[in-house]
Amino acid sequence: DYKVTGVQTCALPISRNCAEGNVPGAPGDIGCQRLRHPTRFWRMSTASLQHSIEESIATKQRLLQSCLPQIQALCDLAIRTLKNGGKIMFCGNGGSSCDAAHAAGELVGWFEEKNRRGYAAIALGHETPALTAIANDQSYEVVFARQLEALGRKGDLVIGYSTSGGSKNVVAALRKARELGIATGAFLGQKIGACSELADVAVQVPSLNTEIGRAHV
Repeated sequence: DYKVTGVQTCALPISRNCAEGNVPGAPGDIGCQRLRHPTRFWRMSTASLQHSIEESIATKQRLLQSCLPQIQALCDLAIRTLKNGGKIMFCGNGGSSCDAAHAAGELVGWFEEKNRRGYAAIALGHETPALTAIANDQSYEVVFARQLEALGRKGDLVIGYSTSGGSKNVVAALRKARELGIATGAFLGQKIGACSELADVAVQVPSLNTEIGRAHV
């Protein structure tokens, strides 16, 4: 599925997983414990690219078929929150943190509608001094919950992103929201976890791979 684009070749067969699974990465990648090759560039085959795109489309089709009521319910909850003077707070880790910031930015900005006021939305965890202070002084597990405790009020809405459904700091944020009387929502994968149990509305993308995050966007 993957082909080397450099001059140097690898002694192992070309495959997704280097050797028999005891060596991380594709042959020649950074982290290859057997070969210790320098950084190499890889080109995906046309078949692999086609499969990836088809899987993305299939995931969104399953999302449409099974999750539309939950998506509508979360939209309605968000609209009620904003109409009643509340704000929406998003949180997530890694790529999900980017999804959270993207969502907040679009609400504050002009997504889909140029003639509207800005909507109150915040992506938690994007204030580096607060993030590092909370993580250093207590733990990374409470970085979102602590910010939520400081910024959240009854009538607000917190939406957590977790492809695993069990990210500890997202779980802690949803639990804190419950304590404060703040509404909760979540964008998840199909795996059942603590986040789905703590969310008033959970959108669970019917997938177990990285297409979960792409569908969240």
